[in-house]
This record gives sequence, C-alpha cells and structure tokens, in this order.
Amino acid sequence: MTSVIEEFWRNAEARDWAAFAALLAEDVVYELPQTGERITGRQAYLKFNVEYPGDWHVEVQRVHADATGGASWIGATVAGEHQHALTFFRFDAAGLISEVIDFWPEPYERPTGREHLVDVERSDH
Repeated sequence: MTSVIEEFWRNAEARDWAAFAALLAEDVVYELPQTGERITGRQAYLKFNVEYPGDWHVEVQRVHADATGGASWIGATVAGEHQHALTFFRFDAAGLISEVIDFWPEPYERPTGREHLVDVERSDH
C-alpha cells in the first residue's frame, strides 16, 4: 500500500485531481489536529485541496504502509516557506484512503541542557 500513499502525493503535486480523488473513499475523513479542523467526504476534501491558496509543492521523504494504513514524511514548500509534515493514512477494505491526519509542526527553539546528547545539530530545524 506504500504505492497508494506515493500516488496520493504524486497526484497532489501534479494537481491531477481526478486521479487524486480516485484514491479516496467516498466517506474519507481529513483531520488537522493543530487547527482542530475536520473535513468529511471525498468532495469536500477534494475541494479543500483544489482551493488551497498559494503556490505549494510537496516532496516525499519516506513512506511506510501495510494493508490497513501507513504514514508519510514529506517536505512541503508553501509560498517559499519550507516545512516538514507527518501524515497518517488509514485504508478501507477496498484499499481506498479512508482517513488522513496531517501534522504540520511549528518550528521552535531547541531547549537548553541537552546539547551533550546531540550528535549533529542541523541548521534547517
């Protein structure tokens, strides 16, 4: 099912909305925990993506999946700002995506006092 998630992101990046919608269950649920938003149904979720403002792009970093669901780590660029996101997927019995949960972390300063535990400090945090 890794290919379903990869195809999901490939279709989103290509703005191939017909192919994107074909991967979704009719009653798909999309959640954004940070904002408390929940969108239910293929048409509403499709419209959310089609109407999402700005110039955005996604690049898949990793995907793990089995027959019931999976997760992806992506890099996303929205209006020139780069972020990483973690997305969890659940599949229905037909192999369609029935649930999508996006986590878009906000950047924050590293806490002090654990420098001795860090092997490499990345500048792109």
